[in-house]
Amino acid sequence: MSNVMSPQDALIATMILMSAADRNMSDSELKEIGAIVELLPAFENYDNTRITVVSETVVDLLEQDEGLDTLLGMIAGAIPMGEGLNETAYALACDVAAADGAIKQEEIRLLEIIRHRLQVGRLSAAAIERAARARHLRISAE
Repeated sequence: MSNVMSPQDALIATMILMSAADRNMSDSELKEIGAIVELLPAFENYDNTRITVVSETVVDLLEQDEGLDTLLGMIAGAIPMGEGLNETAYALACDVAAADGAIKQEEIRLLEIIRHRLQVGRLSAAAIERAARARHLRISAE
């Protein structure tokens, strides 16, 4: 993949990056990504075969020195600011982080980095984070 991503590729890359944050891409996180791509209007007419290409790009970059910074630059460059897609990307990252029921310290730190890089304000981020927690609560059987 070249250094140019479509906005949809950038959203996918953000989710894959979040899933890889703790070096363990869980089944629940991967299922969440698949469900998001199937359901959200942002992925309408998206070529799902690109998910593999984007995933490989993310993994390859994360194995390089300064790869995280490069990847975040590519993501930020592909997401048109001011159209709300930066908040969409952050919301998707939050959903992936919350998908397995526990947000780890590495994921919290990465969410903070993504929030800053995508210029998502604190109040918007707090609302997005709370909504992700609400969507992923589990009801315990008693």
